[in-house]
Amino acid sequence: MTKKIGDVILDVKNISLSFGGVKALTDISFNVKEHEIRAIIGPNGAGKSSMLNCINGVYRPQIGTISFRGQTFSHMDSHQVASMGIGRTFQNLALFKGMSVLDNIMSGRNLKIKSGILMQALRLGPAEREEIMHREAVERIIDFLEIQAYRKTPVGQLPYGLQKRVDLGRALAMEPQVLLLDEPMVGMNVEEKQDMCRFVLDVNDEFGTTVVLIEHDMGVVMDISDRVVVLDYGKKIGDGPPDEVRSNPEVIKAYLGVAD
Repeated sequence: MTKKIGDVILDVKNISLSFGGVKALTDISFNVKEHEIRAIIGPNGAGKSSMLNCINGVYRPQIGTISFRGQTFSHMDSHQVASMGIGRTFQNLALFKGMSVLDNIMSGRNLKIKSGILMQALRLGPAEREEIMHREAVERIIDFLEIQAYRKTPVGQLPYGLQKRVDLGRALAMEPQVLLLDEPMVGMNVEEKQDMCRFVLDVNDEFGTTVVLIEHDMGVVMDISDRVVVLDYGKKIGDGPPDEVRSNPEVIKAYLGVAD
């Protein structure tokens, strides 16, 4: 069955970002449609992570706008972005290594907790009921990611590939409409990559989550993406379906190797 792609949910227009005299991004525009997997690729230093950092409010671009569900912003802060329904994983893991898998993923529910700190500490009726509800949601994510056996294990004791799953789980706990994944498969072996690919596809299919993905493994990108935008030295050099991007001479020269 063909996947149904919706209307534009995220629209990036004319984004330029500089650090002093260094231009990280120059006049970048692209959009993301609801329910698609949208890949951002390019060589090291192309500006991919900087682009995600602009979308989720870590960086403030000097020029350009970002629209989410029709609302246009010149800049959003990270809390605002998360509240609106944009989740994020990072290239470098920022998990709480001494805390259990369950508690790490539970931390992703913070924005959804309505009870005050005092009510939570005293476990008063509404707070206790709310905690049970959030724990049930986290347990469903743990089941989905097939990490039930590690739910009480400190994250720092897990292999790298499983830590990346926990990182994904924490982002999913926010119930994001759009999920930004910054190299979710970096440092993984072939088997771990296959597992992560499956989870990304299932998140997109079963949860209906729109995915924006940075990934260096071209096989992965071409297999799971609906559309690909290509950056090189902070400029956009390609944008379209995987097959179209793969055959783009400028992309081949910059990223895939010089064509014969």
